[in-house]
Amino acid sequence: MRIATIAKLLKVNDNTEFSYPDTEVQELIIDTRKITNAEHALFFALEGALRNGHQFIAAAYQKGIRLFVVSGNIDQNQYPEALFFWVPDVLDALQTIGAHHRASFDYPVIGITGSNGKTIVKEWLYELLAQCHPYNEQAGPVRSPKSYNSQIGIPLSTWLMQANNTIGIFEAGISKPGEMEKAETVIRPGIGIFTNIGDAHNEGFESIEEKIAEKLKLFTHTRQLIYCKDQEKLHKNVIAWLEARNADTLVPLDCFTWSVGSDADLSIRSVTTDGTLTHIEAHYRSQEICIVIPYTDKAYVENAIHCWACLLLLEIAPQHIADLMRNLQPVAMRLQLVEGINNCTIINDTYNSDYTSLKIALDFLNQQKGQQKKVLILSDILEVRQDKEEFYTKVARLIAQKGIDELIAIGPKLSAHQHLFAQYDHFEQSFYKDTRSFLDHFQPKQFNNVTILLKGARSFEFEKIESMLEAKTHKTVLEVDLSAIQNNLRVYQSLLQPGVKLMAMVKAFAYGTGSLEIANVLQYEGIDYLTVAYLDEGIALRKAGITLPVMVMSPEFGAFEQMINWKIEPEIFSMQSLEIFIKAAELMETEAYPIHIKLDTGMHRLGFNEPDIPQLIKILHQTKAISVQSIFSHLAGSDAAGFDDFTQQQAAAYRQMSSALIAELPNQPLRHICNTSAISRFPELQFDMVRMGIGMYGIDPNPAVQKRLQNVATLKTTIAQVREIKAGETVGYSRRGKLTEDSKIATVSIGYADGYFRDFGNGAGYMLVKGKPAATLGAVCMDMCMLNVTDIPEVKGGDRVTVFGADLPVTTLAEWADTIPYEIITSVSQRVKRVYTNET
Repeated sequence: MRIATIAKLLKVNDNTEFSYPDTEVQELIIDTRKITNAEHALFFALEGALRNGHQFIAAAYQKGIRLFVVSGNIDQNQYPEALFFWVPDVLDALQTIGAHHRASFDYPVIGITGSNGKTIVKEWLYELLAQCHPYNEQAGPVRSPKSYNSQIGIPLSTWLMQANNTIGIFEAGISKPGEMEKAETVIRPGIGIFTNIGDAHNEGFESIEEKIAEKLKLFTHTRQLIYCKDQEKLHKNVIAWLEARNADTLVPLDCFTWSVGSDADLSIRSVTTDGTLTHIEAHYRSQEICIVIPYTDKAYVENAIHCWACLLLLEIAPQHIADLMRNLQPVAMRLQLVEGINNCTIINDTYNSDYTSLKIALDFLNQQKGQQKKVLILSDILEVRQDKEEFYTKVARLIAQKGIDELIAIGPKLSAHQHLFAQYDHFEQSFYKDTRSFLDHFQPKQFNNVTILLKGARSFEFEKIESMLEAKTHKTVLEVDLSAIQNNLRVYQSLLQPGVKLMAMVKAFAYGTGSLEIANVLQYEGIDYLTVAYLDEGIALRKAGITLPVMVMSPEFGAFEQMINWKIEPEIFSMQSLEIFIKAAELMETEAYPIHIKLDTGMHRLGFNEPDIPQLIKILHQTKAISVQSIFSHLAGSDAAGFDDFTQQQAAAYRQMSSALIAELPNQPLRHICNTSAISRFPELQFDMVRMGIGMYGIDPNPAVQKRLQNVATLKTTIAQVREIKAGETVGYSRRGKLTEDSKIATVSIGYADGYFRDFGNGAGYMLVKGKPAATLGAVCMDMCMLNVTDIPEVKGGDRVTVFGADLPVTTLAEWADTIPYEIITSVSQRVKRVYTNET
């Protein structure tokens, strides 16, 4: 899109001579950390809850961007080569450009919305249509990257449309009224899919009917709509909406419905499972048709039928559809980050293999901080329909721009085009014809203290490479959703008063989830402060490249000099700790080194009492070696209404003590007393900063807040063996598990050494097998325990089992053990492999 076109679209520079060179904009940028083509990039200074894009204009300019869309005041003299487009609303401008670009193409566009399944349906349709004539010609289909379905993500998605694509597939999600109308103007789908309606984002709507009505606005100009009429509320609202729509518009809409057991355009006659396969038989246009999919989960069956209906609507031959459906690939919607051999970090992205997903994965690779060397192991990118020389020239340029240190390229196409990479001599390069050839040359010692991105098409079987690089093979895994951390962070940011800073607790191995990985995400998201319990935790963060301010809550007196060397800030809670730290600071000739004063207002654990304040002030006046960065206290019962009076007493004491101290200080330190539960329950106590702990990990005692949080940690294990045991037999140590009937027992690979409490044994707890509760049987052993799976069909060795997660909350396990969620999460053993996922 030319600059002059953008100026006209945004209605700027109408009355002035347009003297800037009319170059072409090829890239829309909202994040200065993700620039690949600065010369042809347009930066949008979006304003959000955490960041204001105007604050990053200098960084964008320094990186070579010269075109900006802004709404705030800018000193143009600082950017003599820049062109600024001033608009009332930057997001609206982004959407306007995305809509104009989409309108340039007249090939079919599919718009997908619904509460669940949007991304999977989109990805499967992309996979299927890439194998169907005429949509597999030229560049083939184009679709939203990953889950780019937000107000920002939608225009960035349609920007990817090119003249040589054959069909567009875009998803749209909303969280409140008014959003879908904007999404519709950008996507403007001709074919619509409404996957289902559920509870996701209910808090933004007054009723389920309002949410359905809002989502239906995506199909205002759609000519064909696919949905399941078995969803009663959805069907009823669609019919009413359809009548009103067809009465008000000259653009008719035809519904393509499907149903299990009732008349519809696609009438499902039977759904049967056979091991890992599901057979689906249906009646369509006076004929009986059938597909088989390699999944048995109900949600996956529903997603597959939506895709089936869409392909039929597009006149794809039923037999060809059946052939493709049998080989549907799983959609791994998130990057995975795991611990590797020799202090390496492995990022596994088998989500898909195309240029856009490679760019996203490289951005995530660069998001990892520290001094580690960055290595990309890349396979051929399959089904490239444009000129191969042109395509791999673009890939080579992208890799060079992203600053990796080493490329390991695997595949005949990459090998044939290695001359395109040779022009970039600032990173190491090696080429192999296939995965087997690479593994034959594999030496573990060649990967030491590096971050490795595995980016391979499925046919290259990069899982074989991953298995060689992974450090842990224990089948019990704690999955940590970094995208959920980001969501929860934004939830709490939305609860803060203007200007209030955020301190995040990453002590105790980030509540068992992994300090380094969580801290890296928080630093990337622009958090203000991190807090650890002990100096060793803080040093580990510094070694990993974390540069945020870090406070240590339990500093050891003998380690103060080391703390100063690593630029880590101590909590000072007594005269003794203050005097010892001052001596250390003066010895190291520091000036105004930041410290944090802890006041005891009723917790009675650590802190200065009110009578200590005069002496504290006197000591602080006598030295220039330190400076009070913050003054804080701990609330003892902010999560319980029964303690609200005591919380107010603490708050009053804190105000009085901190005010007396601040009045005598030369600077204005930050004040903070709110923990997670107090952020929402006592907003008047937010002061200058709040401390976010367990809430960041998806747990808050306030039901209204809890509904907005996402589950972060999911503990999973596997079934080692399934046995048939007769009534009267016993199971486990001390014969505690007594069977009163013939039973089917599954032994799973988790025990109390992994952090699964013995309290959960012999029916006190359960796990989820195939989504169904399976009670424990007998005592929990050190490395395994047993489950009763008698009533759960087709259970076999190797099946995954959920110990806790979104469908079995950690709060439930805490209730079983009469404890708190903190203890459950932090008890997960270090021998349990952590796998980090990110929906970037």
